[in-house]
Amino acid sequence: MDCDSSMPGGGFALGLDIIHEAPGWRAALPQVDRLARRAVQAALADQGEGGPITLLLTDDARIRQLNGGFRGKEKATNVLSFPAPYGALVLGDLAISLGVVRREALAERRTLPAHFAHLVVHGVLHLLGHDHLSAGEAMRMERAEARILHRLGFPNPWKAHAAERPKVAA
Repeated sequence: MDCDSSMPGGGFALGLDIIHEAPGWRAALPQVDRLARRAVQAALADQGEGGPITLLLTDDARIRQLNGGFRGKEKATNVLSFPAPYGALVLGDLAISLGVVRREALAERRTLPAHFAHLVVHGVLHLLGHDHLSAGEAMRMERAEARILHRLGFPNPWKAHAAERPKVAA
């Protein structure tokens, strides 16, 4: 297990611990640590927030175990967010599975860096209290993700799926 702790200068306070639990992350995304830091920083800056986050870069088996243990869902997923309790000195933890990220990027015709950045941003927004349980919440979260990813130089991940979403009455 490899751990990288950093505190970039300027902007919002950020402490990001990156734990490389599964092999293959650096081979698949040589700049994975740098991209993770940029995505976390951009999401926090967009939301006017700051605080320490731990990012676990793992594999399908481990994320399936975490998803089953914490959410009761016995399947691999792309990203899990574990917000810290209110008043804690940290924002929380994220876990991302390389296998799921690769498969989804391929299936959705996205680059691996773009999809990874999207999942990091998505996870950080969950740590900050965003959700997508209702259509309105989902729309706000998607707009924030698109805005943040645009600032990072990545395309809107929702643009291709806009026609598939149900229309919400005003």
